[in-house]
Amino acid sequence: MSLGVAARLARRELRGGLKGFRIFLACLSLGVAAIAGVGSVRSGIEAGLAREGAALLGGDAEMEFTYRFASDSERDWMAEQALAVSEVADFRSMAVAGDTRALTQVKAVDGAYPLVGAVVLDPAMPLQEALAGRQGLPGAVLDPLLIAQLGIGVGDTFRLGTQDFVLSAALTGEPDGAADGFMLGPRSLVRTEDLAKSGLLAPGTLYSTKYRLDLPEGADLAMLAGEAKRQFEDSGLRWRDARNGAPGIVTFVERLGAFLILVGLSGLAVGGVGVSSAVRAYLAGKTQVIATLRSLGADQRLIFQTYFLQIGALSAVGIGLGLLLGGGVPVLLGPVIGAQLPVPADFALYPAPLAEAAVYGGLTALIFTLWPLARTGEVRAATLFRDAMAGARALPPWRYVLITAGLTGVLIAVAVAFSGTWRLTVWTAGGVMLALFALALAALGLRRLARALAPLARGRAAWRWALSAIGSARDEATPVVLSLGLGLSVLAAVGQIDGNLRGAIAQDLPGKAPSFFFVDIQKDQIDGFLTRLRGDDQVSRIEHAPMLRGVITKINGQPARDVAGDHWVLRGDRGVTYAGAKPENTKVTAGEWWPEDYDGPPLISFAAEEGAEMGLELGDEITINILGRDITGTLASFREVDFSTAGMGFILAMNEAALAGAPHSFIATVYASEEAEPAILNDLTSAYPNITAIRVRDAIDRVSGLLSGIAAATSWGAAATLLTGFLVLIGAAAAGAPARRYEAAVLKTLGATRGKILASFALRAAFLGAGAALVALAAGIAGGWAVMHFVMETGFGVIWPSALGIVAGGVMATLLAGIGFAWAALNARPVATLRGRE
Repeated sequence: MSLGVAARLARRELRGGLKGFRIFLACLSLGVAAIAGVGSVRSGIEAGLAREGAALLGGDAEMEFTYRFASDSERDWMAEQALAVSEVADFRSMAVAGDTRALTQVKAVDGAYPLVGAVVLDPAMPLQEALAGRQGLPGAVLDPLLIAQLGIGVGDTFRLGTQDFVLSAALTGEPDGAADGFMLGPRSLVRTEDLAKSGLLAPGTLYSTKYRLDLPEGADLAMLAGEAKRQFEDSGLRWRDARNGAPGIVTFVERLGAFLILVGLSGLAVGGVGVSSAVRAYLAGKTQVIATLRSLGADQRLIFQTYFLQIGALSAVGIGLGLLLGGGVPVLLGPVIGAQLPVPADFALYPAPLAEAAVYGGLTALIFTLWPLARTGEVRAATLFRDAMAGARALPPWRYVLITAGLTGVLIAVAVAFSGTWRLTVWTAGGVMLALFALALAALGLRRLARALAPLARGRAAWRWALSAIGSARDEATPVVLSLGLGLSVLAAVGQIDGNLRGAIAQDLPGKAPSFFFVDIQKDQIDGFLTRLRGDDQVSRIEHAPMLRGVITKINGQPARDVAGDHWVLRGDRGVTYAGAKPENTKVTAGEWWPEDYDGPPLISFAAEEGAEMGLELGDEITINILGRDITGTLASFREVDFSTAGMGFILAMNEAALAGAPHSFIATVYASEEAEPAILNDLTSAYPNITAIRVRDAIDRVSGLLSGIAAATSWGAAATLLTGFLVLIGAAAAGAPARRYEAAVLKTLGATRGKILASFALRAAFLGAGAALVALAAGIAGGWAVMHFVMETGFGVIWPSALGIVAGGVMATLLAGIGFAWAALNARPVATLRGRE
């Protein structure tokens, strides 16, 4: 009975239109739209990757081997299963044209490449024709960027190792390019057979081979994957198939999408503040209606249900608008978004991200509307005729507090389930709640500070009026500080994290990083290589070590992943070195280094931090597959490995006798002055054409470019949060417009000028904005420090330009909103306003 009456009353109330709820709908819709939009784009990319899995991979399945070609038994197995097989070798090298050298990622292919899709060349021609070459020289196609770096054109020659090639065309499109992952240099594409005399694929050289399989229609990929891994589990095989043709991209998209949705949840929390303020202002405006209902015998339950249903219906409208906007915009702008993406995407309406956004929106609306609704039910009928909210106590009944806390817990649990990153989700939720608590305390502090300062402003009318208004019982400070402050907090944290990452990469890292990495130095070349560098007084330091690559397959006889989980060390192959005597600057943290002449069973020294994360202990047996051969060693020591300097660091080192007989090469890091770098590069790559030089500054530039894209995406998410905060700010200013109009009317009647009244309004807005911005800045700096310290595990410094911009932005936002709604108050006639108030 009560619910039916409440529904009827709510329906009649809604006939009055949406006045007072525009900001409510805007805040809720924008927050839901941000989450739905990010989720829809992520789903579109995942769908595109799934649809084009075979094309991205270059076949239905791929078998990859580390620094070796497939054995006869492996080739036979592939030939039995596939209709066709294509072999690809991938490695880095130096492309040389005259005196110009440039790092390139070489893809060496056979006549069957590509099995799926087509290579796009300029000028257009078949790939095999381009690679056939002319005038006795093999052909090659290069990325346009590499062509520009070398300063050559079609028909010119260049060299890879000791082999000359003729440039046949520019490589403008690779069907499997998106699956290649991060590359330090532009692409070169040649035939594998043409590298036979180049010296680039010698034993110990760092390269990988990939065998793409064109399988019969309807082949069971899961079954084939299991069979291949069983037959070749000890060979270091890595299997991929069309079910997930670009796993690295999928993982990146999933993690970035989850992070952006968490940023969107911060924006939804800001919108929740606006929702709460709008509900409170709306109910305050319904004083006479509620009072009449109470006088006619309506109980608290009926009033609560009436407005709960009404606001619930409006919340559904807001969520629906957000879903329409967040799901529709990616579809409408699909061609534009798709053109900016390096991977295929199918933009459509996907139910899963829309349902996720709807759940977030519903829980947020419920959490932020329950409190003001519950407080209204506690107000006595007599007090409802005078300032409804002033008579309500600060906290609603405890049952509503507990329900709100429970719903918040449900929201966090849902976010953990959807994002799949519980640690990041809990940190984000904790940060948002801590920021809201700090901002609420700041609002209370601002009110008390304003009341304390008001008497000191005698003789300065505008200041006194502003401070008195802030400290009044109307509590204008709380919604302004909460809404604007949380939005600025997110933006401040993003700015500090981005600035520190850029600083670490662009400023700090080059100061301690080497000038070059040199790889593929053969055993008979290392002495001459070191002689050239040690005779150069511009070289301050040289580090070199033997280099092999291996995959950790077992720990104590058990599959490694069963013991250590999905630790990053187990994802693919890792660098392995050997040494006799303990290398200089090596710090052993546990156990002992082996004697220099030790030749017993293999012993292992492991990186201490990574070993602790994997649960390793001294005495454990670790099996590493190196060049298809399993080597099992005993963990004899842990040592410090610092990867933050971009110098030489190995997760795993073994005694010399265990690995010295295996084919391998050397790597070296060279620290030199920037002026000496060109001569070092020219001399070493001329003397040893097979050696690959990686200039660290160029690698830093590429990483910085990648970070720029991530920072831009995150900044857009933070900007949506700030926009929501500005909408809440506008709502708070609009809700306070009647009070300002009355205030201006009284002050005009007492002789105040329009200029002083406007100055009072401006000072009030600036004071609140500065307060919100300062608290947001503190929260943002704290959040940035926490991420850099606990997640990135690196140093932190305040980025002051970003920090000062946050403060200036907060003041400007409140000024614009406050003054924008002050004009109507200044233009209102005092007589009409005061008569209306009576």
